[in-house]
Amino acid sequence: MAETYQLIQHMTTLTPQVITQMERRYRANLINSVTGCKQVHLLGTVNEGGQANLAVVNSVFHVGANPAMLGVVFRPARAENTSLANIRRTGQYTVNNILPAFYKQAHQASAVYSPEVSEFEACGLRSFFLEGIDAPFVSESTIQIGLRFKQELPLEVNGTTIIIGEITGIRISDNLITDDGYVDQHAAGSITVAGLDSYFTNEPLERLPYAKE
Repeated sequence: MAETYQLIQHMTTLTPQVITQMERRYRANLINSVTGCKQVHLLGTVNEGGQANLAVVNSVFHVGANPAMLGVVFRPARAENTSLANIRRTGQYTVNNILPAFYKQAHQASAVYSPEVSEFEACGLRSFFLEGIDAPFVSESTIQIGLRFKQELPLEVNGTTIIIGEITGIRISDNLITDDGYVDQHAAGSITVAGLDSYFTNEPLERLPYAKE
């Protein structure tokens, strides 16, 4: 622990002016990783012709539990974001956790493929469908969530888009859910990511009781 504290004895202050003048890729890596590890998922969609698409996302967040809703942030990196376009057209998509056994294949899904190419096939992952959900799940995942589009929130401040979806189904092993409803991400094998390309296993520290005054 003493060695950890030694690392922060010499601090650097990065002002907005300094950050703005950084090289584009350097700045992107810095801002993406400065907040630490985030959950990382594979997002599955299909186009109107039934072509499956897969994308890596690290910005899935909880919106509400009743009704059960999740949000996803889509960056304005490309003029045509295939996953976002598919959600707008079909209204359905899936969110799937990533495990150590296939994180390299999952990372490959972040590459830019032609719309007619399925990332499932290109990255060596398997897809499957559940009745009533017209979007592909990742067979290798241990937590698979189906969602239906509810609202789109364009952010004028930087051109990003937030998609809010209502959960239409969760496919998960019974032993991953505790008696009080908590999903054990460690037991599920879920990994996290810092920045865009640095992956971490998910080691628990402690689960604390509900805080009261």
